[in-house]
Amino acid sequence: MKSYLAAAVQMTSVPDLQKNLAQAEEFIDLAVRQGAELVGLPENFPFMGDENEKLAQADNIAKESEKFLKTMAQRYQITILGGGFPVPSDDRKVYNTALLIDSSGKELSRYLKVHLFDVNVPDGNTYRESSTVMAGNELPHVYCSEKLGNIGLSVCYDVRFPELYRALSQNGADVMFVPAAFTAFTGKDHWQILLQARAIENTCYIIAPAQTGLNYARRQTHGHAMIIDPWGTILADAGEKPGIAIAEINPTRLEQVRRQMPSLQHRVFV
Repeated sequence: MKSYLAAAVQMTSVPDLQKNLAQAEEFIDLAVRQGAELVGLPENFPFMGDENEKLAQADNIAKESEKFLKTMAQRYQITILGGGFPVPSDDRKVYNTALLIDSSGKELSRYLKVHLFDVNVPDGNTYRESSTVMAGNELPHVYCSEKLGNIGLSVCYDVRFPELYRALSQNGADVMFVPAAFTAFTGKDHWQILLQARAIENTCYIIAPAQTGLNYARRQTHGHAMIIDPWGTILADAGEKPGIAIAEINPTRLEQVRRQMPSLQHRVFV
């Protein structure tokens, strides 16, 4: 693993596939012009809208999203994460799918979101992700790269389940993605602290692309795409407007923190 720049893209995706892909490309281009070699897009980057509309368009969204990711990776010669898009399952639902693609357009890792957001939020909104999404049932694969480090995937609500990240850590992950569309209500209290906790307890880098602003109807997302180092230090924060958070992923820093705080070596219950 070498030192390199990573970017977490922050978007306001809407119920318009082509508009969202154009917005994503704009920020990918910006990240690459600033030197990023690893770029992450947020959950729901190609589409955020009514669930029934998502189901109706799922096949086209899935095909266009995968094509887009491979095109962007090859065009800009980067490794890219599509942080969550619907891929049809066999039972009239979809999988919330995160896809990691290398600069040749090759699929490196595919993760089907395991923890689904079925929550009555105190702001009056109710979310039932399981009404249209089929939960995955496999631990995310850790992609091992001599250039970029060992990369683990997760999606949004997963961040509340530390056992997933501990498993990724046990499998060697030192860079973990948390692409999200965190609600504005829960995000203000929990987003940053959960990301820092996952970074600190696993002494790893966290790259967290995010949705922000008003996406559709009453759906308001928190923003603050972040990159966090293994000590829990916030290296970059995109704030509340669409844009990017960009920072260095440094193996020397990773080794330093793990040497100073060797908690991974002290685990008793594994």
